[in-house]
Amino acid sequence: MLYVSIKQQRMYHYKEGNCVKAYVVSTSKKDPSCVENSLGTPWGLHKISKVIGVGEPEGMVFKGRQPIGLRYWECDDATQSENLITSRILRMEGLEDGLNRGPGIDTFDRYVYIHGTNHELKLGSPASSGCIQVSNADAIELSECIPVGTILYITAKS
Repeated sequence: MLYVSIKQQRMYHYKEGNCVKAYVVSTSKKDPSCVENSLGTPWGLHKISKVIGVGEPEGMVFKGRQPIGLRYWECDDATQSENLITSRILRMEGLEDGLNRGPGIDTFDRYVYIHGTNHELKLGSPASSGCIQVSNADAIELSECIPVGTILYITAKS
């Protein structure tokens, strides 16, 4: 299980009831929200529905969930200034009908992920457009140890 605290800007990985690792994350710059186009990080119960990018080198940039063939430091300055999706994508699916699953609120349809970022120095502070950002090394590690179907709970309260 993964547990994300928006307030703490941390994600905790639990196995058999024990926390095995804590990750520094960045969630949305906007208030938490499950609403489409809000750019807020959704809360509630989710699962990891797909892992994208296994085998790609660290820092690979993804557009539309496809590698573009460049690592973020190989991109031009304008592209590097953007908040890029890098290294790995753990695709999230909401599990709570009417909260984060369904028309206008669907986490999966909103393309909210756990992913690497080219702005690792901002980790620990809200900096994303709704996704949960981690370091590139952590994104790769998570892609190797978090199987599809893993439960993810996101809270803004603690």
